[in-house]
Amino acid sequence: MLKIGLVLLVIPALILMTVFFIDQSTVAACAEQGGSYNYQLNECDLQAKHPFTPLMVRHPLLVNGMMLLSVIGLLLCMKGLLWRPQKGFKND
Repeated sequence: MLKIGLVLLVIPALILMTVFFIDQSTVAACAEQGGSYNYQLNECDLQAKHPFTPLMVRHPLLVNGMMLLSVIGLLLCMKGLLWRPQKGFKND
């Protein structure tokens, strides 16, 4: 239970951070070229300005799903740490 909980706690967070940093590096590269990143088309636009759209708005299922898996992992970790079976206990 504890190992499954740790995997579910850590892996979704790492996936979400990876997606976020890839997205941010793309936007930063566009800004360094003097452009504005078009979040709807996922491309750098050097002529027009585009409003910022958060990752949560663009990919709500990804963000909410990863957060939900992390919370489930946290609960499984808590269960694995707090409710361990007692060793040497016999059921007569």
